[in-house]
Amino acid sequence: MALRLDGMSAEMRSLAVTAIVQEEECAVLRVSGELDLRTEQAFLAEARSIVSAGHRFLVLDLTALRFCDSRGLSCLLALEWLCRRLEGRLFLASLGVRMLRLLVGTQSLGVFSCYPTVGHALAAVPDGSRPSWPPGPESPAS
Repeated sequence: MALRLDGMSAEMRSLAVTAIVQEEECAVLRVSGELDLRTEQAFLAEARSIVSAGHRFLVLDLTALRFCDSRGLSCLLALEWLCRRLEGRLFLASLGVRMLRLLVGTQSLGVFSCYPTVGHALAAVPDGSRPSWPPGPESPAS
């Protein structure tokens, strides 16, 4: 069962975070909608709770992220810092053209580990922490 966060508050109306896979140390989250001033606090609160639950390796599937501004970028930087502080990593997967332009334009592309697909990102997760991909019928995301 996927964890749906959209519609939970006014701030999250234009942002949805869906947990696709949650294993012991790694979670794959699909982020869709807009990550900006209106949604940053709710996004950070949810992301922190996922990391606090022990998921120090996070893969964010950004396929459906329609918009991200400097406040959204600050959220991603904060999440990157938090994962590294816990000896984990943040992986960004399936970045759209707009997100790629934002990272290049702000010279922050080198800060993140970016991959063309979730599968590629998961291949960079340490073996002992890597969940199986794609999720199978027995997975909680089905």
